Amino acid sequence: MHPRYELVVGLEVHVQLKTRSKIFCACATDFGAPPNANTCPVCLALPGALPVLNAHAVQLAVRTALALECTVHRASVFARKNYFYPDLPKGYQISQFDQPIATGGRLLIGVRDDGTPRAIGVTRAHMEEDAGKSVHDRYVSATAIDLNRAGTPLVEIVSEPDLRSAAEAREYCQRLKEILEYIEVSDANMEEGSLRVDANVSVRPHGATTLGTKTEIKNMNSFSGVERAIAVEFERQCALLDAGERVVQQTMLWDADRHQVRPARSKEGSHDYRYFPDPDLPPLVLTAAYIEEERRALPELPAARRARLQGEYALTPYDAGVLTANRPLANYFEAVAQAHGDGKVAANWVMGEVLAYLNSAGLPITAFRVPAAELGALLGLVRDGTVSNSAAKKIFARMVQGAGTPAAIAEREGLTQVSDDASLSAWVDAAWTAHPEEVRRLVGGEKKLLGVLVGAVMKESAGRADPRRVNQLLSAKLAEASRA
Repeated sequence: MHPRYELVVGLEVHVQLKTRSKIFCACATDFGAPPNANTCPVCLALPGALPVLNAHAVQLAVRTALALECTVHRASVFARKNYFYPDLPKGYQISQFDQPIATGGRLLIGVRDDGTPRAIGVTRAHMEEDAGKSVHDRYVSATAIDLNRAGTPLVEIVSEPDLRSAAEAREYCQRLKEILEYIEVSDANMEEGSLRVDANVSVRPHGATTLGTKTEIKNMNSFSGVERAIAVEFERQCALLDAGERVVQQTMLWDADRHQVRPARSKEGSHDYRYFPDPDLPPLVLTAAYIEEERRALPELPAARRARLQGEYALTPYDAGVLTANRPLANYFEAVAQAHGDGKVAANWVMGEVLAYLNSAGLPITAFRVPAAELGALLGLVRDGTVSNSAAKKIFARMVQGAGTPAAIAEREGLTQVSDDASLSAWVDAAWTAHPEEVRRLVGGEKKLLGVLVGAVMKESAGRADPRRVNQLLSAKLAEASRA
């Protein structure tokens, strides 16, 4: 928060659609292929090669727009965006300009003072092709061109300038990534370039309604980088205005190593690109039935699922947020909860033991070896008193190694819980005798030492004693000792 100026941010997010082939040709979109391996006359812009629109890319773009509550237009037009870069072989990019596939959506973030989320407007979502990649080698003063990405299908999502802090911009990106992954239109991997964010940043005096001169920040390769870059640019613009200088409209590059933004070039306006309809591509026309079919095919979206989990399983907002971070994790949790019958217990185990194991192993939930039904069965053994909670954790560690069902592991490794008083009394007597000082202080009134003796009994029994019955037997023994 600056005492004089307000931050205004709009984001342009380029999302690579999860198709097997490019938007206007049959070349593969595989990441990591040898340079220029995934190319053909169309994406190399050889004379006479004509584009053919990828129907799957259209489907994923429509799905994206619907998930963002946009109006999907029955007709949209592809245009040529003219500019000259070494990695743009045609000398223009096929994009959509004044007639995009969708407009007028929103994305919900944060919580306002009245407890409702804040709606960030989505101006438009349009389809376009990606450019290639320039690889600079400073040691030999040369630049190589890799055109594998040229023609990769993108949907660009442009927000309204509704964001008022760097933290809000970061959350917007995170929520958008969640949605994209839930509806399976993109893997949204920033490291591989399948999700790229440009930020339009301006400042204005508090209370002003007109927008200030904006700059565009590029080269942000993480959500934390988006937040830091916007914060640094806000400080830079405020300092310029405080010094009586003006903000120049230009493109800025984020330098994460130096924690600074630096000018790259003057910022172009739409007129600089000389847009005109692409004569090789007819207007894209969609039927109302097609759009409605895609709307019905959408899965439950993250915000709706968080709200439902809180109500259906009595979860806290934090727990629901963790468990809906991605769709496979949410599916796994619900399957465990249904198998066990207690959503809170299932949530504790999934957020605790399951996520701890996955994080340590560097695995996604889709690679987890323990079926939800088997984890539910393990939790059932704890609920029924067959195994203790500590024994259940030992069994879980064997389950992730593929050692068998929880009941079989418990029986084979002697982890079933002992509840008969004869065995329990023997362990209680042994612990009582082995800790005379703790017993003396307990009888003298230090009630907290009862837990120490319970722990001693559990150790004596190798974790097999029923802790509830152990507590009862120790309390009875304490009452008897106090009367003596």
